[in-house]
Amino acid sequence: MACSSLLKLTASSSSWIAGQQAVNQRPGSAARFPTRRVSVIRAGSYTDELIKTAKSIASPGRGILAIDESNATCGKRLASIGLDNTETNRQAYRQLLLTTPGLGEYISGAILFEETLYQSTTDGKKFVDCLRDENIVPGIKVDKGLVPLPGSNNESWCQGLDGLASRSAEYYKQGARFAKWRTVVSIPCGPSALAVKEAAWGLARYAAISQENGLVPIVEPEILLDGDHPIERTLEVAERVWAEVFYYLAENNVTFEGILLKPSMVTPGAEHKEKASPDTIAKYTLTMLRRRVPPAVPGIMFLSGGQSEVEATLNLNAMNQSPNPWHVSFSYARALQNTVLKTWQGRPENVEAAQKALLVRAKANSLAQLGKYSAEGENEEAKKGMFVKGYTY
Repeated sequence: MACSSLLKLTASSSSWIAGQQAVNQRPGSAARFPTRRVSVIRAGSYTDELIKTAKSIASPGRGILAIDESNATCGKRLASIGLDNTETNRQAYRQLLLTTPGLGEYISGAILFEETLYQSTTDGKKFVDCLRDENIVPGIKVDKGLVPLPGSNNESWCQGLDGLASRSAEYYKQGARFAKWRTVVSIPCGPSALAVKEAAWGLARYAAISQENGLVPIVEPEILLDGDHPIERTLEVAERVWAEVFYYLAENNVTFEGILLKPSMVTPGAEHKEKASPDTIAKYTLTMLRRRVPPAVPGIMFLSGGQSEVEATLNLNAMNQSPNPWHVSFSYARALQNTVLKTWQGRPENVEAAQKALLVRAKANSLAQLGKYSAEGENEEAKKGMFVKGYTY
């Protein structure tokens, strides 16, 4: 990247961080940003490619298909339709998804589990090549899952930094161009200051390592739906978490133009007595984003978090009724796959119908990204909620 371009990136990030200094200081506390100077964001060898990849994924009318479930979680999905958790069955299901004709019209990226990144179709074609043929960017889940966080209030932290640089380099050689790291924050458990800091720091280190190895990092601190709290409490926690995340992203010299975010929508807890409308969820979510996310970030790719297929689409649509500083789109797993799986039932004769079901959901969310979706004609199956308390991948 040219020096002038780098200076623009640095100036943009510096001015945003300066605005966050006042936000992060609590009454009666010492200044969090004393006389320290803002870190300079350095241009690495992949900077231009990272920015190009992020923009490609954040393209109008398209979003991300998340099929990065661990083998254990994929096994639970297969068990729901009576299939054993074998590599052959996992490969057959992923082949169904990744070879859907025309999928690239609505999907710009696909997050894969490590097993899938190295798999091929039954005809011998690599899955990454199937995606490229549809102009879909292959991505890879790089975290190693959640474990208990000592010293916290029964909270978790995400492991996987050890060996991440070498693994990321290998994933890049295999064709991956973006990465995903999911950590979680629980409102019923606090969240504690320790858990929030650990989540933010881990995400920032992962993001820096990913960019050093040519992968656009998806930054995902999922605020779990668990709890009976009101939407105002979710907003409060989300603002706190994202302020911490961006503070540490800057500390680790992460280039904001070369990342994507995967936030939770700001909703009431799943067990709250009152459900919020799509317009209310859009209002609170966009308020949080405008307060915390610099416009340098190219894309906001929401997770569905157990919402029904229709709920996730309606909420996304509500957020795109007026222009936003970023591409506001989707990175859905269950909210794209639920109907597909139930249509397939593990039967070869149902593959075409299941692929058509995937295109229906992908198109619906494509329209929502453009602010043009209507739920008219949606079937009852697509309206069923998929929230699972304490859900893990």
